[in-house]
Amino acid sequence: MTRNAPRSIDQYLKALREELAGEDTALIQDALYDAEEYLRAEVAAHPDKSESDVLELIASTYGAPDEVASAYRDTEAKVKAAMTTPRKIPSGGAGAFFGVFLDPRAYTSLFFMLLSLATGIIYFTFAVTGLSLSAGLAVLVIGIPFFLLFMALTRVISLAEGRLIEAMTGERMPRRPVHRGEAAGFWARVSLMLKDRRTWTTLAYLILMLPLGIVYFVIAVVGVSLSLALIFSPLIDMAGYYGWFGQPGDTYWNPAWLGSAFMQPLWILAGVLVLTLLMHLARGIGRLHARYAKALLVAPTAP
Repeated sequence: MTRNAPRSIDQYLKALREELAGEDTALIQDALYDAEEYLRAEVAAHPDKSESDVLELIASTYGAPDEVASAYRDTEAKVKAAMTTPRKIPSGGAGAFFGVFLDPRAYTSLFFMLLSLATGIIYFTFAVTGLSLSAGLAVLVIGIPFFLLFMALTRVISLAEGRLIEAMTGERMPRRPVHRGEAAGFWARVSLMLKDRRTWTTLAYLILMLPLGIVYFVIAVVGVSLSLALIFSPLIDMAGYYGWFGQPGDTYWNPAWLGSAFMQPLWILAGVLVLTLLMHLARGIGRLHARYAKALLVAPTAP
């Protein structure tokens, strides 16, 4: 250890946080959790030694804060490089506009928009039911344990949601929760949980996912339905002409000139444009939602 080496776990974590300043908040949360979990386990395994003695003892195995921070940066860079799919997307003009179809994130973001209605319903039901039962049971002995269990499940769901968002949008999300810190009494833990901003922002996220999920789902379904209807309008018109789904000669255009041979290529082009705009919109919504989720679900970098 150097002369200015941390002499306690709190000092070590503060130094590590400072070394990681400017990095992704999800990366910082993971690094702090891993460091605190390891250090507290080592301290607990050596009850006959002080924190400073244990830190000095494991300095060569775990590393100083700057070394740990450097290792996390290197690992993160390697993981990003391995997860990045090489693809050539035009960067200008019509190529950039239609190149969205070559971006896998556009498809996964669109799928996330479709899925968000189901997850929104589940999250909203869970959050509202949990809060209602916690408030109703608060006067009973089981009220506080139930609330703690409810919040523990909320943290698990937030981590799972983060992994889903990372898979769909590529935005880095935490793989570790925020560490519970040094062992404290029952009521101390309850107090810390109530004071933790993330407790309430996570609940807000779960509740707000229902209206957001409805909006995302409607945009995705309407966009896909409209674009496909325009693209396949000649087939729909042919089906009416030959009576595939009704009487022969039925027309689905009013006025009829909208279904003329001259207009049909224009409808197909309009459908392609609508679908392309939808893919751009889906990719943009995916990115914005990932940042919104990170703001509510990830611990701030400040101590």
